[in-house]
Amino acid sequence: MSDWRELNRALWDERVPIHTASGFYDVEGFLAGRSDLRDFEREELGDVRGKTLVHLQCHFGLDTLSWAREGARVTGLDFSGPAVEAAREVAARAGIEADFVQSDVYDAAAALGGRRFDVVYTGLGALNWLPDVERWAHVIRKLLAPGGRLYLVEFHPFAATLADDELTVAYPYFHDEPLAFDDPGTYADDSAQTIHNRSLEWTHGLGEVVSALLGAGLQIELLHEHDHTLFARWPFLERHDDGTYRLPADRTSLPLMYSLIASCSG
Repeated sequence: MSDWRELNRALWDERVPIHTASGFYDVEGFLAGRSDLRDFEREELGDVRGKTLVHLQCHFGLDTLSWAREGARVTGLDFSGPAVEAAREVAARAGIEADFVQSDVYDAAAALGGRRFDVVYTGLGALNWLPDVERWAHVIRKLLAPGGRLYLVEFHPFAATLADDELTVAYPYFHDEPLAFDDPGTYADDSAQTIHNRSLEWTHGLGEVVSALLGAGLQIELLHEHDHTLFARWPFLERHDDGTYRLPADRTSLPLMYSLIASCSG
């Protein structure tokens, strides 16, 4: 447990150049105008023009910069130095004004100089890298301006319990200890040659996340569960024209992602 941050950071640092060069992220397509936001994200969060938005655990910033294209004044934060440098490079190439800061998410309030934001955004595949969501929720509270909102979009924790090749339970849903993985390659390029392959990750149930936010003094305004995901989580998922992946019609529907809005009254 004591080395979880360093262990995970080494994994992410190594994968940044693989991701920026990958077809999965398609940086050239982004520079040509493609947005990385999903339609439901724009609909749920609404108009962000002129609003300040901080994206926690932003990786190399394509979602962050997509919100900037929607009119938000954006800041991205990530614990990986190479990711932050790559984000700044993409922003410069795209001609988008954005601020990127290297920091662990738990230190975000200090790293951002006490600034408070209209929107705190955190996207897919973020919470599983954090051991303590109660501490995370209090960081969110410190970052939100009065009347501000957290917008969280995540893979559903129930889906995280399932095996990689079939819809059978392989991992616990209720589990305080981290799950250890040793996987070469990356979701963006499973054939990539990598050295830093060990990681520690946590499953945070939906009730745990909601309770942590309520405990930090936030009010839940929206909670949606989605029956689709954004990558081929299982080989039998069907890709649709909108870029989503869904279970075939002959399979029982399952929650694969969720989105949540929580507000700060003061």
